[in-house]
Order: sequence, then structure tokens, then C-alpha cells
Amino acid sequence: MAEIALPYLSILRVRFQLMLQYRAAAFAGFATQCWWGVIKVMVLAAFYAGHPDQPITLAQAITYTWLGQGLLGLMPWNADPEVSEAVETGNIAYERLRPVDTHTLWLSRALAARVGTTTLRVFPMVLAAGVLPPLIGLGQWAWAPPPNAGAAALFAVSIALAALLSSTCVVLLNVAVAALKTRRAANIAATLVNPLSGMIVPLALMPHWLQGFLFWQPFAGIVDIPYRIYFANLTGAAAWEGIAAQSLWIAVFIMGGRIWLERVLARVDMQGS
Repeated sequence: MAEIALPYLSILRVRFQLMLQYRAAAFAGFATQCWWGVIKVMVLAAFYAGHPDQPITLAQAITYTWLGQGLLGLMPWNADPEVSEAVETGNIAYERLRPVDTHTLWLSRALAARVGTTTLRVFPMVLAAGVLPPLIGLGQWAWAPPPNAGAAALFAVSIALAALLSSTCVVLLNVAVAALKTRRAANIAATLVNPLSGMIVPLALMPHWLQGFLFWQPFAGIVDIPYRIYFANLTGAAAWEGIAAQSLWIAVFIMGGRIWLERVLARVDMQGS
């Protein structure tokens, strides 16, 4: 079993180390995320001033915003650029020749990219949004810690599932690019992921009649569910339902992605002597 997993663990480690080298890009992204975080917090403050009676408090919504900025690297907005390039050059055919499972390989690469990018940005964001504001008298605008150890433990489980769920989405985008033979096939991802995950507006602030659908659709498991578990808006059975929803969609995306990828690769022709 260990020998079977070794190639994928190696890809995960190497890809993660590669992503950690992009420090300049991470710093530029961090500065941009701080700016947008401040803007979103100001918008939320204005909204709550006129509509204070909401399912989550203003303090929770502010923490939700900073979580989103710190963990932005987990978002599955695009297919793997190397896979997209291979599709456009025709080198995607070589995926059939690798002595490894292509779906697991792509999933390992996607997971390493998501976690590596996030690692470079989340710790500076914790300092800038969680540690610094209370020190200068702006604690009400800060990224608050989890209210208790139970919420922190459940968040650790949920955010790990969120990273895996996001990575399965990236693999599906890879397959879509391979099936349609253009990287533009992945362009629709952001238009769906941003609003349905809660990255633009916390899903709890959406109309009440939409809440059932929003909770169980797949993209809530990337942002809304783990964030609400973090500040204990989802507790007990509700938190475990959220974790179950994440696990369900991970299984569905993996099974669906494997079947679709197998059919796509089966249509790839190898030419030459």
C-alpha cells in the first residue's frame, strides 16, 4: 500500500515545495487581499448598521471576511495550468503513458497547489488582521479566534475537507479542459464558485428560502461551512451535517471525475512510429 501511494506523496511534496517558492507573488497577493478585506468589512458594517438582525453577527461576518482573504488560495477558480497547456499542445496524450493513476496524480497536484499557495498567505493575514488590529485599538474589526476548542477542532477537520473538495473541483476543471480541448472551458468556474461558496456574501445572509439549497450544494463546503464552524455558528449536529455534506461531494466529484477522465483519455489518439 505504501509503495502504491509513494509516487503521489512525492508529487504532493514536490509540488508543495514548488508553490512555496513564489514568495513575491504571495506578498503581492497578500497586499491585495488586505485591501479587499478592508473594503468588504466596511461594506458589511454599513449593511449591518441598517439591518442588524441577521443570522450571524457583524463580528462573525468580519471574521468570515478575513478567513476568506486568508484562505483565498483554496478557491478552485482555474484548471491546472500545466494540464491546460498540455491539452493545447497535444501533450495530454502522454498522460496515458505514465505508470500512475492520472486522476490521483492530478488530485495530488491540485491539493499541493491549493495548500502551498494558502500557506504563504494565511500566516501574514493572521498577523495583519488578527493580531495587529487589537494592538492599535481596532479589535472590533479584527479576525477573532475560534470561541472554544471544540469549534477549533471541528474547523480543522472541515477546512481539510474544504481543501480536498476544492482540489476535486480543480480535477473536474482539468477534465473539462481536456474534453473540450481549450482552457476556456474552465472560465465559468469563478462565476459559479464565488457566489455559491459564500466568498462574495456569507450564505447565511442570503434569503431564508434559499438556505436549504445553499447548505447542501457543493461549493458551500469550500467556504461557508468551514467558516461558520470556525466561529461556532454551526455547532453540534449542524456542524456534523456540514462535514457530511463536504464528504459527500468529495466522494461524488472523485467518482464522477474518474469516470469522465477515463472516457476522455480513451478518446486521445497517439500518433507516430
